[in-house]
Amino acid sequence: MDVSRSGYYKWTKRKTSKQEKSRKKLEQRIRRIFLDSRRLYGSPKITQMLHKQGSRVSEKTVARIMKEQGLKSRTAKKYKATTNSKHNLPIAENVLNRQFRPNTPNQAWVADITYIATDEGWLYLASVMDLYSRKIVGFQMSDRMNKELALQALDRAYHQQRPSNSVLHHSDRGSQYASHDYQARLSTYKMIASMSRKGNCYDNACIESFHSILKKELIHLERFKTREQARKRIFEYILCFYNAKRIHSTIGYLTPNECERRYRKAA
Repeated sequence: MDVSRSGYYKWTKRKTSKQEKSRKKLEQRIRRIFLDSRRLYGSPKITQMLHKQGSRVSEKTVARIMKEQGLKSRTAKKYKATTNSKHNLPIAENVLNRQFRPNTPNQAWVADITYIATDEGWLYLASVMDLYSRKIVGFQMSDRMNKELALQALDRAYHQQRPSNSVLHHSDRGSQYASHDYQARLSTYKMIASMSRKGNCYDNACIESFHSILKKELIHLERFKTREQARKRIFEYILCFYNAKRIHSTIGYLTPNECERRYRKAA
């Protein structure tokens, strides 16, 4: 290899440089963040996590190291779910009007229903999100997609958050949300009903985006033999990962729980 004997021995005894040590530490931190994210984060989120930890490194550098280390986000294809809007029930105005950045928690909530395939059949998930923190404040699962499912998710959200002021509640035009019982519950909780315009999925984009993320980061990566197995994994994903650990660019790369805590502390 055209290397002298003395040169080779000198190389074997050479101490690791500060730059090499720093590079190895960065590689370890990137790998740790990647694995801690359940192998879901790409270079943008990992870069932001490094910044939060005090390490000023470019996204380009992070992307290069991830490629060298074979660290690739395992998220799967996108998913979109719909509810039944073909009914004769009263429809509320689109009061929210895509104002997705409220000033305080419990000012505006969005709700939707999606479904998950299991070997036993469909499992339906109703979710309620607080737009301020992007936190899932209430959710419920069932083998039936009916108004009771949506009502139980709303009840959980209300009793979890205990809003002191009137909440703007936005959903699509699904029969579950337009039902007399659901609208009566909103009235009991002193909430203002708002619904998307006909055939316009962007009016409820935030909660649909959450369901899409859930599909990409969990549902499409696993196979559920039973509904109970799916329930446990979804429950753990929402409470332990999505609300508590997953950072969001929309809220300054904080987790939903962090975002809510910061507001409470400042207030």
